[in-house]
Amino acid sequence: MINKRLLIKHLLAHNDENSFYDKKLRIDIGQKEGKAKFLKHICALSNSNPNNNSYIVIGVKDDDNTILGVDFFDDSKIQNLINAYLTHPPIVQYENISFPHLPDAKVVGLVTIRSSGQLTSLRKNIWKYYGGAVFFREGSISMPKVFKSTVEDVNSKIVAAIESNAQNNIEYTLNGVMDFMDKRQTFNAQYKVFKEYFVVCWAGMKKTVKREVFYSRVDIELINEQVRLFFSALDEVAITLTEDTFKIVEYVNIGFQNTNKYYPLEETVIEFENNASYTITTRLVFEPPQFNKRTLHHVYNANNALLTKLKTAAVLTPKERLDLDNLPSTYLICYLNDFKDAIDKLQEAKPYLKAYDGAVYALCKEAIRVLRKVKYS
Repeated sequence: MINKRLLIKHLLAHNDENSFYDKKLRIDIGQKEGKAKFLKHICALSNSNPNNNSYIVIGVKDDDNTILGVDFFDDSKIQNLINAYLTHPPIVQYENISFPHLPDAKVVGLVTIRSSGQLTSLRKNIWKYYGGAVFFREGSISMPKVFKSTVEDVNSKIVAAIESNAQNNIEYTLNGVMDFMDKRQTFNAQYKVFKEYFVVCWAGMKKTVKREVFYSRVDIELINEQVRLFFSALDEVAITLTEDTFKIVEYVNIGFQNTNKYYPLEETVIEFENNASYTITTRLVFEPPQFNKRTLHHVYNANNALLTKLKTAAVLTPKERLDLDNLPSTYLICYLNDFKDAIDKLQEAKPYLKAYDGAVYALCKEAIRVLRKVKYS
């Protein structure tokens, strides 16, 4: 089993970006430009490495490989995005990898790309790239290329050696457990061993509501691979364990005008097998709440007016300041009730909220995360 933290270190130490790996300070698939560039790199790495894995490491400075980290990114539907935009799509997995020196909310993103063995191309136009375009890697650059009938396999032995040197061992596992338990000891930190091999650690603020146990400020890691499976400072989460499975049900708090309610959003089941393997199955269980359209029109217009004031740096009244706290969740509600432009407005508001108030910006990122899950399901 590969220790993903070690894998990232080996990738960064091996060489500069090349035809089997790329590194990014951040990605933004919420915007058309960012989404298009991400798809271009996926396409190019898949085509340049038809016989082995390719990787994108996210949260690293390009010039000196300093690991700065990025926000936890739990888009389990990223394969749906790949399938929607690419012909002969590769298998793509996004994982959040913990590093001890990073703050709790920061991880390093690791994108693993496994080619289908066929030429990958853009299925349709996106941003400035045209449908049918084919990309390959030229050193550290993803470039459009004329169709290649064969691709010289120069990377398989290199990638195999990097992955071999990143294999996990008992020392890394024990150190990982101790690091987690020490760092999260004030949040009811626990661990469980599955199938005498896999170690899952989790922590959170525990509370009981009508005999049901929920956790907030939740952190869950598969220690063997140093993969963070879940992290949230905002959501309520229910955790259920059996001898073979670890189940997470994530809830989101949605509402306005004092009608907030927790709704189940997504169910994730990790099933551990006897052959030292595991599967992760994620299912969206969200049923969007419906509200009165006339009321929502009023809320939507008020949000747009508030956004205009943010853009012009106008002084907000005390009431508008309170309304600002609700802006991310109310835009979310509007989108879920067929106000399709609400998602664009929320993206538009993001930089202004970041500059104005860190707490509201965190709520904005949470609303965008929920929208992303619903959109690509």
